[in-house]
Amino acid sequence: MRTGLWRYTRHPNYFGDATVWWGLFIIAAATDEGAWTVISPIVMTFLLLRVSGVALLERKQAETKPEYREYIESTSAFLPWFPRTCRSSR
Repeated sequence: MRTGLWRYTRHPNYFGDATVWWGLFIIAAATDEGAWTVISPIVMTFLLLRVSGVALLERKQAETKPEYREYIESTSAFLPWFPRTCRSSR
């Protein structure tokens, strides 16, 4: 889990899914009545982060895989970002 996109984000698939929803909103916002479609990406991003996606999977992984805790401490959960240095590795 330290190579490719997983080096920068623990859930690149959920980030990609949210990006698609925000992209569709940007396309729809170019129309006269498209601004109200902002509801969809907001709801989907919330669901991915707090309900069914990241939160649910993180809870299960942390319970069943002790080494996942270090991965959580060093890798961004959602937005791709550079890995952090773990305190335990110092």
